[in-house]
Amino acid sequence: MWTKDNLPDLTGKTVIVTGANTGIGFETAAGLYEAGAQVILACRDLNKATEAIASIQQRKGPGSLAGAQLDLTCLVSIERFATEFTQQYQFLHVLINNAGVMIPPASQTAAGFELQFGVNHIGHFALTGRLYPLLKATPGARIVTVSSLAYLRGSIDFDNLYSKNSYDPMREYCQSKLANVFFALELQRRISASGDGVLSLVVQPGANNTELARNMNAAEYAAALERFGTLMEPWQGALPSLYAAASPAVKGGEFYGPDQDGGVRGYPARAIIAPHALDEAIAKRLWQLSEEATGVRFPG
Repeated sequence: MWTKDNLPDLTGKTVIVTGANTGIGFETAAGLYEAGAQVILACRDLNKATEAIASIQQRKGPGSLAGAQLDLTCLVSIERFATEFTQQYQFLHVLINNAGVMIPPASQTAAGFELQFGVNHIGHFALTGRLYPLLKATPGARIVTVSSLAYLRGSIDFDNLYSKNSYDPMREYCQSKLANVFFALELQRRISASGDGVLSLVVQPGANNTELARNMNAAEYAAALERFGTLMEPWQGALPSLYAAASPAVKGGEFYGPDQDGGVRGYPARAIIAPHALDEAIAKRLWQLSEEATGVRFPG
């Protein structure tokens, strides 16, 4: 049973966690801080990042914390964040693509993508690409992308990524979480082909009691509880991210999640990736679309 008590000493390591002001992102940032890392909480609302930092600091960890404004709906914000970060920091040991949106009312990013696909995938694709030169220059760097069990029900509808034809909030969420898996695996293939030493990993946190479900109505939430049973608390849902970020046992291109009840709950372990998420032709098509949408090309 792996817990955050198994984290190695992370003194001297610099880590970015997106969406770190609440839920699993908050607990991920806290765990890294308690292990001695320098943690940057990259959040859309800088005031909320500041509040989260004050709360985490009460744990009296040996690490350090800093907040930074990052709006994953906006490519300009992403570029600005990456530029400022690379000017301020010499290394980036771990990037945790954690921030996510789930089943919001129909809405789009600044570039016109359906919000969930635009934030959960496109925004993190652009962020990773902008930061990749620094990751590449950092020995042992890792990129951890947070997906969800919802990927199992996802498919990529290349004809409706802007939701102009129709919008189903859960369908689009599942699509975005599948895109996370495609992204992480295709990135590792490209990293391996380029000979870089960066690791790309994907995790899913299981079923957790977080603010991610804030857009569910009472009936939807009750149905989720009936389906999944007792939800884990965020500290436990953060463990797969922490494991992927720091365990010496992980390998690039692997998937980690809770080890019980089909990945719904438990402690971090390697997971089997569903066959439909291993389709390299779809992964390459998604990668090309993402490059064209963001103007960001990497590795290389």
